[in-house]
Amino acid sequence: MNSKYIGYTMAFITIFVWGTTYAITKNLLNYFTPFEVLFLRFLIAYLFLLIVKPTFNFKFNFKFNFQEEKLFLLLGLTGGMLYFLVENMALKYTSASNVGLIVSSIPIFSSIIAHFTTEDEKFDKNLILGFALAITGIFLILYNGNKVLKINPIGDILAVVCSIIWAIYSNLLRKVDKSYSGLLVVRKTFFYGLMFMLPGLYLLKVKIHFEYLFNKDVSFSIFYLALVASSICFIMWSRSINIIGIIKTTNFIYLIPLVAMISSVVILDEKITPLMITGGLLILSGVLINDKKISFEKLFKPKTTTL
Repeated sequence: MNSKYIGYTMAFITIFVWGTTYAITKNLLNYFTPFEVLFLRFLIAYLFLLIVKPTFNFKFNFKFNFQEEKLFLLLGLTGGMLYFLVENMALKYTSASNVGLIVSSIPIFSSIIAHFTTEDEKFDKNLILGFALAITGIFLILYNGNKVLKINPIGDILAVVCSIIWAIYSNLLRKVDKSYSGLLVVRKTFFYGLMFMLPGLYLLKVKIHFEYLFNKDVSFSIFYLALVASSICFIMWSRSINIIGIIKTTNFIYLIPLVAMISSVVILDEKITPLMITGGLLILSGVLINDKKISFEKLFKPKTTTL
């Protein structure tokens, strides 16, 4: 199979799984605090990755390692702790579908950062048109949310912060030496994420109620977030960025609101309206155009015929 198709497939599967995590996490917040959900998720994920590949593969060039470890430390801070902590806090204050909607702005922040920090990923007509369509879809869904739900502005602001943090993480990720396996990158990211969490456990005097894990629904949700959404999907996301690039990979995030809405209906009994469906279709169109599956020229250039 062509490597690009593998990259697209991994990005799509990852986004589909991540789109379901908002409703699942919101349910877990009935049992745990945002910090507790985060710590349990990453602890289980990290232990799983150690079991899968217990060797550390450390190199012994300490000067070179020091520079690499600084990068992994930043990855652990952004993608390993801050993003998920802020996301969990956002879900505490606003709806799962709304958080899914707002984080779909990640490609916008990612492409802005990539435009100024890379030479090979620049804005073009397809990107601008795709962004315009996707943003229109986002506003339609947001308008619907304002009519149907009482939106807490604190939750929405936190969701925007999530988008910026993940955009930074994605751009940092491309700087990692490609000789590293995706599994090792994710495991090191989780390790530093956990290191950042430990002071929080002490300062916040967090007491994790492990007895809730005896509830089969709770334990399934935690392990789904830890093993599937974190361990496996982080590896696929890392590989996808290496294969097809930041902008093409993060463009799939436009699909998150659609997946989040469907999973919210199934898990949280939220309602889907015609405005939400229309917004989802516009978001999908934005993804296709950004990925040049539909070209700007073909949309607006009249067809010519030959005699």
